[in-house]
Amino acid sequence: MTDFAQRRTMMVDSQVRPNDVTSYPVIDAMLSVPREEFVPDAMRDVAYAGQNIDLAPGRILLEPRTLGKMMEVLNLQSSDLVLNVGGGYGYTAAVIARIAEAVVAVESEAGLAAEAQARLAAQDVFNVVVVNAPLSEGFASQAPYDAMLIEGAIEVMPESLAKQLRDGGRIVALFREGNLGVVRVGHKVDGRINWRFSFNASAPVLQGFTETRGFVL
Repeated sequence: MTDFAQRRTMMVDSQVRPNDVTSYPVIDAMLSVPREEFVPDAMRDVAYAGQNIDLAPGRILLEPRTLGKMMEVLNLQSSDLVLNVGGGYGYTAAVIARIAEAVVAVESEAGLAAEAQARLAAQDVFNVVVVNAPLSEGFASQAPYDAMLIEGAIEVMPESLAKQLRDGGRIVALFREGNLGVVRVGHKVDGRINWRFSFNASAPVLQGFTETRGFVL
């Protein structure tokens, strides 16, 4: 029988801590949430591998290193209302929910949203609301958000989504620049998000976040 608790500890000790993740709340959350319960059943045995896990075409669960570092730089607080864009099966929302006050997880794929709802309920995670809606639209009715985490790469940040971050709020996103993936953390000041480099990572570009290309002869 697979000892997932031991694998979870090994994941944190070998993939998360050595990559400059020192926040106790982040480490505690990743030690506590059973990652194997938030992946397709056939992928349970690779749930703790150091790689992105495919959930659906173009959609992944971020590798532990990337997610841990993104949460570290996001600097979540216990009073935060957080928007998780691209919620997948609900793992990231479950991890965030152990730190923040409440999470809205937006998921455009109806099947993934249903899986997330069921799996979060099975783990008694009740401070997450799963919304089935286009990722780039976020969920304006609960805005403004104190923090946002976009789970997947983007080429552009839709203005409609940026507006849902409160002034003084934080956002972390993985920007695709050519063949390079660059994670940046943004702070919203006077209505504008100021971005700074954090680290390199990779993920597929999410639907609705691609840059419009001009027509070239």
